[in-house]
Amino acid sequence: MLFTGRLTADAEVKELKNDKKVTNFTVALNTKFKTKAGDKKEKSVFVDCSYWVNPGLAIYLTKGAIVEINGWVEAEAYLSNKDQTAKSRLVCSVDKIKLFSSLSSAPRTEAEPEKVENNPPYTTGAGADDDLPF
Repeated sequence: MLFTGRLTADAEVKELKNDKKVTNFTVALNTKFKTKAGDKKEKSVFVDCSYWVNPGLAIYLTKGAIVEINGWVEAEAYLSNKDQTAKSRLVCSVDKIKLFSSLSSAPRTEAEPEKVENNPPYTTGAGADDDLPF
């Protein structure tokens, strides 16, 4: 399945017992529609994603980033820990990620201050203080 959405939080990398790493993140999908009465409505669906290929990509997957996801989507049913009520969620095993925009498109690094040399101003030689001809 192919879908485009916005990340709800920064991606998290988890290391498993067998030294494999997985990148987990949630994508929000929004749709707008009109009711029969003509009212405008907006609906959001959240998809919990797991990416197993490159954990280094997680630094670019920041909250608010727009991504295109290609992967296998399934509905998962479970019982809540709190009151044992039935719940459901959408999960995606991601094959490919395409990053469209990000609040930070590169990892944060400290920029070095520019070096400024104290050079004397440029002059043409003798008569530099003369009036201009116009």
